[in-house]
Amino acid sequence: MEIKAIITGSTGMVGKGVLLECLENPEVEAVLLINRRPVGIQHKKIKEIIHQDFINLDSIRNELSGYNACFFCLGVTSVGKTEEDYRHITYDLTTNFASTVCGLNPGMTFCYVSGAGTDSSEKGRLMWARVKGRTENDILKLPFKNAVMFRPGFIQPVRGEKAVSAVVNILYSLFKPLYPLLKKIFPKYITSTENVGKAMINSVLHGSGKTHPGNDDINKLAENHV
Repeated sequence: MEIKAIITGSTGMVGKGVLLECLENPEVEAVLLINRRPVGIQHKKIKEIIHQDFINLDSIRNELSGYNACFFCLGVTSVGKTEEDYRHITYDLTTNFASTVCGLNPGMTFCYVSGAGTDSSEKGRLMWARVKGRTENDILKLPFKNAVMFRPGFIQPVRGEKAVSAVVNILYSLFKPLYPLLKKIFPKYITSTENVGKAMINSVLHGSGKTHPGNDDINKLAENHV
């Protein structure tokens, strides 16, 4: 089976890691990048479309068919945002994109980067967790071949990937020397951009085993231990 994948958010830390794994994996034939700004990587597998409005996909709709995977890594922090603004970016944009590619690509596996602590009940006190939970729940209602809600906690960038937030990048720089120790002491709670990418690819090739994999599940899935 050869994978043809759509990737969103490849200019961010997680999405960049997923993209790099796709470029190295011989079972990934092609990737379509949908970004708001260029990723800055040239490769024979890559086709990139710069598109600002993920709510209005009409102008690129014809480009979104012919794929059997979508790795949706686009996301923002909830810090400093109202629930309405965060819901628009996190829920509205994601579910609109998911429903569009689902309708165009029967047999697609959709991988969504959610987060540890996401609230599937949609009723908890944490705003971001409720919104993420609603997003997950409505993606899972779509008739994808498979939909996997990745819930990573601590993710270590291992190949120079950068987060959009400067503050987050500083924190990762501070933790970098401790990563080998943290990985050894807390192996179930630490993953990497490399493992997230491998896990997404394996979820398409072999199935995911779980609908909501956390860090430990992601690490196992990266090694194809479904």
